[in-house]
Amino acid sequence: MVVQQHGHSARRAAAAAVALAGVVTGAAGCGGGAEAGDRNGDPATAVRDAPDRLIREGSSEARTSMQMASGGTRVTIRGEGVYDYRAGLGQLRVQLPQDAAGAQEHRPITELLAPGALYMKNRGAGVPDDKWVRVDTTTLNDGNLVTGGATDPLAAAELLRGAREVTYGGESDVAGVPTRHYKGNVDLGAAAKAASKGNRRALAAAAKGFGTSPVPFDVYLDDDGLIRRITLRFSFSDDQRGGQRKKNVAVASTTLLHGFGKPAKVRLPDKKDIFAGQVAEK
Repeated sequence: MVVQQHGHSARRAAAAAVALAGVVTGAAGCGGGAEAGDRNGDPATAVRDAPDRLIREGSSEARTSMQMASGGTRVTIRGEGVYDYRAGLGQLRVQLPQDAAGAQEHRPITELLAPGALYMKNRGAGVPDDKWVRVDTTTLNDGNLVTGGATDPLAAAELLRGAREVTYGGESDVAGVPTRHYKGNVDLGAAAKAASKGNRRALAAAAKGFGTSPVPFDVYLDDDGLIRRITLRFSFSDDQRGGQRKKNVAVASTTLLHGFGKPAKVRLPDKKDIFAGQVAEK
C-alpha cells in the first residue's frame, strides 16, 4: 500500500508504519430493543448503534489479530491492550511474526492510538529505546485501518456507522458470552461522514484510499448491544515497490473486546520523547 505523507519529517515517520504493512509484501443504554441486538429488531439499526453503545460503556480490554495474505503467503500480527472509548485513546502491545527466513522474533511494539495519530515504540532501526515514532494517521491512505498492524478498536466500531446490506446470522458464543451475529458491508464514505470528530479525517482518508469497494464485516453483539467481536476484510493492490508487478493483498482484521468498564489509562508521550530523526524500515 502506498502511504502518502506531506513534508519530509512526516515521510520519515511514516516509514515506521509502512514497515508493518510491508510484512505481507516482504514475506509474500442497555436492555432490550434493536440496540441490544434483539433478533426481532432491525439488524442495520442494531449494528449502526453499536459504536455509540461502546462509547457510553467507556472502556474495555482488547485483543487484535490481523491476518494478511498475498499469493501463497499468510502472516498474522497480534495485539493486546486497553481502550478508553470516550477519550478515543488506546494502548496495544503488538507482536510481529517471524521473518520469512525464520529470523529471530521481533521485539513487541508498543502502540498508542489517539485521534489522528499513532505512536510507536520499538519500531524502526536507529530509533532510541526511549523514543516514540509519531505518524499522522490522517495522511495514511488507509487511515491506519491496516498499516499499524492492528485496527484501532474505536475506528473498527465506527466503521459500522456505514453498515449496509446487514443481515442477522443467528446466535453464537464469543469467549463464553452469548451473542447475536450480524454480517454485511461497510460503505467507507458513509462511515467517515457519520464518524465522531476524532476519527472522521482518518476514515475519510481510508475511504479515498480504498475507493468505492465495500468492506465486508461480521460483528457479534451481546445482550447489552456491546461489540464482543468484529472482523473486517480489506483488500488492496500493493504497488509501493516500483518496477514490480502489483500484488493483491487480503487483510482480515479481528478485534475482540472484553473486560468492559476496567480502567484504561493511556498517557501520550511528551514532545521531547518523540523521535525526530531518520527512521529505517528494517
